[in-house]
Amino acid sequence: MIGSSFAINTGPPLDATSAQMIDFGTTHFRQVMWGAWLQAVGPQLIMVFALILVHLSRATQRLSGWLTLLGASVLMMVSLAEVIFYMSALGSTPETIGQTSNAIGHAIQHLYFIVAAPAVFFPLGVVLNRSKILPTAFGYLALVLGVGFFVLGITSLGAKILSPAVTSFAAIQAIWWFGASVALIARSSRLSASRDTND
Repeated sequence: MIGSSFAINTGPPLDATSAQMIDFGTTHFRQVMWGAWLQAVGPQLIMVFALILVHLSRATQRLSGWLTLLGASVLMMVSLAEVIFYMSALGSTPETIGQTSNAIGHAIQHLYFIVAAPAVFFPLGVVLNRSKILPTAFGYLALVLGVGFFVLGITSLGAKILSPAVTSFAAIQAIWWFGASVALIARSSRLSASRDTND
């Protein structure tokens, strides 16, 4: 869903004038709104999956589990804030709202790398490394992703707008989530049998 959102909503030119922003909002209204919907709902579903992993790992009462919940909340806040400014950039009153919203939206993208993604992947990696619901590689890869996002966030502080090379790194996490879901499905029968034995 998130990948589709970026394909649908390519965004206005970075240096667009107020007139160009108004024209973009008129001609791309439906694409932006559909892209915004996908970008709002997609992360929500991913964070639900992350919390399911915490629950299945029996980490809901551990610090790492609570920190994953906190990270999921922060990530959702950042994602929804970005979506809000996508939508407000479609306005035409006042004339500068498009430019202002576009600039704030790009500023919010920094937060995804600085805090939101690391806040999910670091504690979730710890949760997974202490459980057997997924192969151990997923826990370590989650920690690596957390480090990668954090490093890119810090090294990009000097840029007003994140480069395509940096923002494209965000797509790598989709592979992790997809792989984790496939691995969980593959292990579901064994997990269910184990839980029945423990109960």
